[in-house]
Amino acid sequence: MATPLAGSRATVWQRPWAAAVTVLLQGAVLALILFYLVLPTLVILPISLGSADHIEFPPRQLTLHWYRQYLSDPDWMAATWFSLKIALATSLAATVIGTLAAIALTRGDLPGKQALQALSLGPMVVPHVVFGVALYLIFAPLQLTGNFVGFLVAHTVLAVPYVLITVTAALQRFDFTLELAALSCGASRTRSFLFIVLPNISPSVAVAAVFAFLSSFDEATVAFFISDTGAKTISRKMFEDIDFNLTPVIAAVSTLLAALSLLLMAAIRATTRQH
Repeated sequence: MATPLAGSRATVWQRPWAAAVTVLLQGAVLALILFYLVLPTLVILPISLGSADHIEFPPRQLTLHWYRQYLSDPDWMAATWFSLKIALATSLAATVIGTLAAIALTRGDLPGKQALQALSLGPMVVPHVVFGVALYLIFAPLQLTGNFVGFLVAHTVLAVPYVLITVTAALQRFDFTLELAALSCGASRTRSFLFIVLPNISPSVAVAAVFAFLSSFDEATVAFFISDTGAKTISRKMFEDIDFNLTPVIAAVSTLLAALSLLLMAAIRATTRQH
């Protein structure tokens, strides 16, 4: 006959095993989810190195032919440089606008602040298809489709919410007594912001700039509506080739885009660790 003391000892011994099994199951589920998310990228890489003229997996032979073809194709290069110019300009514009908006919404006593904040995050909620159709109807009469200005306006609107969220989080953690101390020592509002507030939130501003760049460079849906035959982004070029000229060049471009995203995310990680 088991005594209560023996039963309690058995329970104590069983608890570590139960906790270990739970941790293992959670880790296995997490590993499966991550593998499922990374699997497309892992498949694209060998396809881009295949020697066949069509999509082939696994590849029979390995070659860099499709990367060379991408780099030597004037249409691909034009789309790539066009996307880079738009993404860089969008990153700059969205970072400035989003940072100023975050300061106004965090520090300012604005009427209807909650409504303004909700409206500023609207581009993240509205489907990009609906946004693209609306922009086309507005841009077409103004002759802003297929040019740099039209893309800059559209992508800036889409990127500002990412900057706003990131910088707002940094401002909410900032100790504004430091700014008050600078003001009490005679510094102006502008000087205190540039030398006190901005250096403290600069890592978040840098992260927001990278997010804005990626949101512009990877954007495909709105670009489909406001592009034309003369000027198109790399995402629009990829969609066209998938429909009419599907070759492993698509896989090579996808691999390079994934590598660029990983490098930028690694840079973000390094920046946040330093601060």
